[in-house]
Amino acid sequence: MQIFTDGGSRGNPGQAAYGFVVKEDDKTIKKGFGAIGIATNNTAEYTAVIEALKFLENEKVSQELNFFIDSLLVVSQLSGKFKVKNASIRDLVLKVKELEASFKKITYTHIPREENKEADALVNLALDNIGQDKYK
Repeated sequence: MQIFTDGGSRGNPGQAAYGFVVKEDDKTIKKGFGAIGIATNNTAEYTAVIEALKFLENEKVSQELNFFIDSLLVVSQLSGKFKVKNASIRDLVLKVKELEASFKKITYTHIPREENKEADALVNLALDNIGQDKYK
């Protein structure tokens, strides 16, 4: 499975949101997104990974997962290449690691922003609709 995730904030910190797209054999299986309130861009990026893992765990998916993320920091931290110094980000990394235990194998790959347009569009959809009743 391929999972494309993105997170963003308008202001840093500011209104923040996440988006993810789950694909199998290039077919979209699930799109997920949501606003998370006031947060940093990095928090939103990690939230996208966490929400995708929660969805996959609920679907009882145990196969290999390939995440594609346009944040080099997140990919490097989750792959163990960079240390996590920020306490709140460390908590998010620990949550990811806890969720990873449900799966056979997970890889994290950095991709250019241009290759992550679907997940990015979901982030912007969530941010554009903050405060509208259908998204509360």
